[in-house]
Amino acid sequence: MKLPWFLPETLDVIGLLREQAAVTIGGLEALTEWAAGESAAAERVREFEHAADERKLELLKALTASFTTPIDAEDVFTMSERLDAVMNGAKDAVREAEVMDLPPDEHVLGMAGSLLEGARHLAESFVRLGTGGKVTDGLATDAADAAIKTQRQLERVYRKGMSTLITVEDLREVMGRRELYRRFSRVSDDIVAVAERVWYATVKEA
Repeated sequence: MKLPWFLPETLDVIGLLREQAAVTIGGLEALTEWAAGESAAAERVREFEHAADERKLELLKALTASFTTPIDAEDVFTMSERLDAVMNGAKDAVREAEVMDLPPDEHVLGMAGSLLEGARHLAESFVRLGTGGKVTDGLATDAADAAIKTQRQLERVYRKGMSTLITVEDLREVMGRRELYRRFSRVSDDIVAVAERVWYATVKEA
């Protein structure tokens, strides 16, 4: 008797990417609360970072097991990996501020807000990537463009913050805040990297 055969399961990897984005948004909301002076929010940032790691691992397993994916699996993986770097950077920023005993200032708050806004636009772009085997429409890239635009605002806040350090006499504070501002700038680069990968994936699927 001929044995039946079965194709591997097709899993909702885009749905898992959206879940990771939702966790990232939660983490950046906590980061913004911390930057606004709520010290207890630091622990929530760490909790969301752990949850984001779990979502990334779940997505990686799904990519390995899924028969097909709506967009190239490598693109999904890269988006997930860079999105995970966003939460890693947020956690590291909080930890560095704690170690250096530097409370967040208005510039840190402004940059945290831009990161949060950028992540929300990324989540919107993931909704537009589609699950039925095709990218739904150009709105995925529109949302990606919006995410990049928010990071230009972060760059302006970053430059303003760095310029104010000229007037600070405490060398320890100057060095500490410079490193903290740079940490936020690097996290911003990860937001942009995710958005650019959305563009890349969409162009390939068009």
